[in-house]
Amino acid sequence: MGNFIIVTIIEIRNYNNYIKQFYKKRKGVLYLENVAEKKKVIFSGIQPSGNLTLGNYLGALKNWVKLQDEYDCFFCVVDLHAITVKQLPADLRKRTLEVLAIYVACGIDPEKNTLFIQSHVPAHSEGAWLLTCNTYMGELSRMTQFKDKSQKHGDSIPAGLFTYPVLMAADILLYNTDLVPVGIDQKQHLELARDLANRFNNAYSPTFKIPDPYIPPVGAKVMSLQDPAKKMSKSDDNPNSYILIMDSPDIIRKKIARAVTDSIGVVNYSDEQPGVKNLLDILIAIKGYSKDEVVSLYEGKGYAELKKDVADAIIDELSPIQERVNSLLKDKKTLEEIYKLGAEKANYAALKNLRKMQKKIGLIPR
Repeated sequence: MGNFIIVTIIEIRNYNNYIKQFYKKRKGVLYLENVAEKKKVIFSGIQPSGNLTLGNYLGALKNWVKLQDEYDCFFCVVDLHAITVKQLPADLRKRTLEVLAIYVACGIDPEKNTLFIQSHVPAHSEGAWLLTCNTYMGELSRMTQFKDKSQKHGDSIPAGLFTYPVLMAADILLYNTDLVPVGIDQKQHLELARDLANRFNNAYSPTFKIPDPYIPPVGAKVMSLQDPAKKMSKSDDNPNSYILIMDSPDIIRKKIARAVTDSIGVVNYSDEQPGVKNLLDILIAIKGYSKDEVVSLYEGKGYAELKKDVADAIIDELSPIQERVNSLLKDKKTLEEIYKLGAEKANYAALKNLRKMQKKIGLIPR
């Protein structure tokens, strides 16, 4: 670059924190150059289509808190994904704010991360349409989640349910995302995002980073309390199969007491005892025990003691989060400040890539 003269050093707020930047002058023009070490970008989001579960907390949110110092994180409430199935407007608004409040209450810092509501960043919808025009019907029809969900709709399958994996790809690609925390059920969607990024890059010119899956060093996969062969899900018809982040202590105790175990009567961490193993996994995720430690704790003890300890651990973990959520939901001004700041930061980042897409496709810039 050569012959830059440092004019002054200022501190400004970038996406995540205060960083030093230099104004440099070359040929009479001021350039702003970021001299902070660039962190890898992580993007993830949760739908406000239902109440969040213990599985969402232990499998995602608790890990997100650990990521925020090491990565440049964009955490989104993906309300546009939620409307692929019918939502009551008042419920959707309520749950959207509740999910945002849960993010913050779990320890996700809006000063360190970009926390925003998906529909507040129009680039997601615009980028999704540009990618849709480069997506094939066949690859969308092979999405296993579409096959599963469409069975509930008979002949009246919403088009949004068919195309929403492209919106998910736009969510990821607009931020030059390096890593995406994904579970097994979302792995196919990340593969589509990678395919679309490669296709666009090859058709026009390099535009997108190719995102990789993020596999946490320690992760918790929480299974259904009634059918431990299935993942815990808020969409399960049986409310005893899941624990909600906002469940009261009494409800948590009742659900854990009703959790499926077996007739063996011995606490072992074994695939042959999936119900017991699931309860132990919850305890491991909350308390940080190793598998051997947790089994030794229950040597000579029965399932009743295990269930009591699991319930106590969940209540101790969730109670402070619930208090913070309730406090935030009463303070709408603070929540509004958080999502407006997040939308501002996200819009700035996403628009840069959207403008590149538009220009390369041949659209006239506005």
